[in-house]
Amino acid sequence: MSLKGEKAVVCGAGGFIGGHLVKSLLENGVDVIRAVDVKPLDEWYQVTDGVENLALDLKDQESCHVAAKSATLVYQLAADMGGMGFIENNKALCMLSVLTNTHMLIAAKDAGAKRFFYASSACVYNGEKQTNPDVVALKESDAYPALPEDGYGWEKLFSERMCRHFEEDFGLVARVARFHNVYGPHGTWNGGREKAPAAICRKVIEAKRAGKHEIEIWGTGHQTRSFMYIDDCVLGTQMIMDSHIDEPINLGSSELVTINQLVDIVEEIAGVRLERKYNLTAPKGVNGRNSDNTMILDRLGWEPTTRLREGMEKTYRWIEGEIERGASGK
Repeated sequence: MSLKGEKAVVCGAGGFIGGHLVKSLLENGVDVIRAVDVKPLDEWYQVTDGVENLALDLKDQESCHVAAKSATLVYQLAADMGGMGFIENNKALCMLSVLTNTHMLIAAKDAGAKRFFYASSACVYNGEKQTNPDVVALKESDAYPALPEDGYGWEKLFSERMCRHFEEDFGLVARVARFHNVYGPHGTWNGGREKAPAAICRKVIEAKRAGKHEIEIWGTGHQTRSFMYIDDCVLGTQMIMDSHIDEPINLGSSELVTINQLVDIVEEIAGVRLERKYNLTAPKGVNGRNSDNTMILDRLGWEPTTRLREGMEKTYRWIEGEIERGASGK
């Protein structure tokens, strides 16, 4: 990897994806000089030794200059976000992440960074293309004409445009990946910000432990999604950062399942069958979404390959261990 030896800062390093990314970069010879997150260090999901770990609010411009100092690579993953239960009910908080992205772009430019990676989201895609569970996979051009997820999706789409214009106007090479539903160990599994794979694992584990063989599912269960395992996410992130891909690109699995099928997988892992109670008033997001991986296969000759059953087994066992040791999961 040609990024070997570069000096990187990871923003959002105390979060799920950021914590994994720091470790993967170091394993691949990138010098992570700094890891930054708004949370106090004792609340980080993973803390890596030998890295300057800082608790900073990156909505503040001066904090962004501290974070970017001496860095040649900036990975901007910091955002106020969570699963559908969070982003549908906290649109203003999600929009405020634009401050973090704006200030980190300015700080990266002022620090003379060579490259800037921005973690965007599949929530940028036009909602009218996601009304049917029998989806046509979303290709990159489907973000326009714009009708993204209200709040969170608009912020992501706007920040993608900022990255584009900072490259055009200031020469800061920007790489943008649209993450599709990342899951895996060392992520949020409780407290309201967790996403569907972790939430379903937790619910199945709790039902099994309590002997109460039922589970609440948000929506009809017919909603369709693809889910990308964390190892594929961090590998793809580094490949995209190291690439010549100037436009936003999908980074997601193309293995489509319904939420009911996701529950089937977790029940099979757990060795239980649960009665399903459907909460039709709960946040459920779009009816269908999948990643069209034509571009990433063409540009990188690669796409996420971890099968959902394999990744969910690892995720389930990790959450099960956390619950057994009495962790809160937030």
